[in-house]
Amino acid sequence: MLRVFIGRDPRQPVAYNILADSIVRHASRPVAITALSLKALPMTRRGLTEFTFSRWLVPFLCGYEGKAIFLDADMVVTADITELFDTDIGPHQVLVNKDQKPFEWPSAMLFDCSACSILTPEYVDNPKNALFDFAWTEKGGVGAFAPEWNKCVGYAPTGLDAKLYHFTKGVPIWRETRGNAEDVVFHEAYKAMLHSVSHAELMGNSVHVRKAG
Repeated sequence: MLRVFIGRDPRQPVAYNILADSIVRHASRPVAITALSLKALPMTRRGLTEFTFSRWLVPFLCGYEGKAIFLDADMVVTADITELFDTDIGPHQVLVNKDQKPFEWPSAMLFDCSACSILTPEYVDNPKNALFDFAWTEKGGVGAFAPEWNKCVGYAPTGLDAKLYHFTKGVPIWRETRGNAEDVVFHEAYKAMLHSVSHAELMGNSVHVRKAG
């Protein structure tokens, strides 16, 4: 079972649902997706979003065992996330895409939860701990996964060559955040998430549909 945690902002649930659906549609193995909703977590610290700091609770929520992925909500996956999950963490505590600005590193992370026991709710909730500087890791604790698993739209070179697109400037539903070539990825994922066949095709043979005659 692949464990994936998504930061959910209640002000924009559409982004969470598009990402979750895109993960499941492409996954070749069962995926357990958990929404990081601040009201359900043992902490109160927040930043620009409710999940600004709660992302660091992923190892705690996994009982400090096994591997787990964290993803920001404003993303779309276009490939099998099993590939990212199965990336060898090696001696590192966490893997990120280092081929981008450091402030974007925590937007997608693959944790070795057993190596992150320092990330307790008390530690994460303490405003003295910056967390985003990865000062909590040991030397060499931060490794790298393939950069196509976190392409920051608007910062990385333009192109449809990634497996995970991060609309870090905002998903393209607003006038202010449209205009990138990668917008098509988001809109296709949005359409797929809303898709449904006709009632007849889905329920035509159901016991709930009364047959004539």
